[in-house]
Amino acid sequence: MGQYFSNDELKSELRIFTTHIFDREYSFYTDNGVFSKDKLDFGTRTLLESIPIHDLTGNVLDVGCGYGVIEVILGKVTSANYEGLDVNRRALHLAEMNAKLNGVTNVRFYESNTYECVNKKYNFIITNPPIRAGKKVVYDIVMNARNYLLDNGVLYIVIRKEQGAKSMMRDLEKYYKVEVINKNKGFFVIKCVLH
Repeated sequence: MGQYFSNDELKSELRIFTTHIFDREYSFYTDNGVFSKDKLDFGTRTLLESIPIHDLTGNVLDVGCGYGVIEVILGKVTSANYEGLDVNRRALHLAEMNAKLNGVTNVRFYESNTYECVNKKYNFIITNPPIRAGKKVVYDIVMNARNYLLDNGVLYIVIRKEQGAKSMMRDLEKYYKVEVINKNKGFFVIKCVLH
């Protein structure tokens, strides 16, 4: 069985779903082998609804972008420049399709294993990290974000309490001013500002 954080070749079953957020309707192509292929997952929705979106300016990176939900939704309602990276090539192809489908042009997607192919710094990094990829990968994403943020850059994370939110926050405090900006049904949305 393929995982959404790999490039296992699963049989393709392209589908489309529609979701409503920020007073707009969005449609997304999804397929086998991607995270949350049937709907906008609750964690990502909670993350999007918790971020003060009109503060998003400059360059924004989504690590583990999947099929581009965060970029497409935020790209439609803000003027920031969005980049999404993922290891899953099928998800990246879907992300490109979804940007076109929703008429979003201020986005770019590329393949990278966490920050391997990242060569610049961002005003914001946003992530719903791939928990099933394991703690090592999740910690690589959240702890090393500081190396790819501009001065006063902000990292936004969504993670479930039972998936280690509290211990992660303690570890993040070594590098960031950490604040929980929302809790919703076990999900913590965490804002981290570089010291």
